[in-house]
Amino acid sequence: MSETFIAIDWGTSNFRAFLVDGKSGRCLAEKRSSAGLKSLDPQQFPHYCREQLAEWRTKTGGNSPLPVYLAGMVGARSGWVEAPQLEMPLTLEALAENLMPAPGLDNAWLVPGARMVTPSHVDVMRGEEVQAFGALSLVGRASGLCCLPGTHSKWVSARDNTLIHFTTLMTGELFHALRFHTLVGQPVPREEVFDAAGFDQGLEASRHPAGLLHALFEARSRYLHSGLEPEQVGSFLSGVLIGSELAAMQPRIEAEKGVVLIGSRELNASYRRAMDIRGLAVCPVEADRASIEGIRLINRCRSGSPG
Repeated sequence: MSETFIAIDWGTSNFRAFLVDGKSGRCLAEKRSSAGLKSLDPQQFPHYCREQLAEWRTKTGGNSPLPVYLAGMVGARSGWVEAPQLEMPLTLEALAENLMPAPGLDNAWLVPGARMVTPSHVDVMRGEEVQAFGALSLVGRASGLCCLPGTHSKWVSARDNTLIHFTTLMTGELFHALRFHTLVGQPVPREEVFDAAGFDQGLEASRHPAGLLHALFEARSRYLHSGLEPEQVGSFLSGVLIGSELAAMQPRIEAEKGVVLIGSRELNASYRRAMDIRGLAVCPVEADRASIEGIRLINRCRSGSPG
């Protein structure tokens, strides 16, 4: 089996592909586009993938094309083809054993997602399980709590190289809805930059005894009567939502004595600021590095190689 492989994180809005040296985990080349699930019909997936990867897949040194591993929403019901969502607890070996062939592309595999179905907690994820395994490997931990911010933020707990629990919070999607489709978001300029003072006000407002629903409305009342500038409103809303997310996860954070933070540079910066202000121990990992490492580990499991 080739040591070199292709790792793809294919979500609703973006396509990210990495040519990876399987021994070192080093990224040799990458491709990015906005051709996410919502921009393609299901029958277009194999053709788009083949076109994007054609040059890389000939670099095999053998008779078969390089293996391709696809993680994320590409394996959802609305994606290329539906891949299974495996029950928790979940190991790397289970992901490797349940890889699903991607129809129409030779030696291409969809990585399963994960699910939790109990009387008190029903949840699903795709792609974050790969990033959690990858990030924990990169920081040298077999156990810990991972925060993966995004449209639907995930908080994933691991014990002894096994994922045992996760929780989804709709922080990013709710922010977008508030920012563009509600009264409280109306004053915000279409183009804005992160405002630290506005964010910190929102973070503090998230502690209001009246709860999240009041704290969000303070974006409006502070704009009208307390000096919150239009260009600060978006950051204020972000602070309220991230602060509420941290409050909801506080018992798990305290039990784990810190967080492995896995996200883009921009999202990590906001979450890192909130966690630092709350006095939480944080170990940041860039999301693409986590994806590459997680798929490298799956490739090693599949090949039967150690480490």
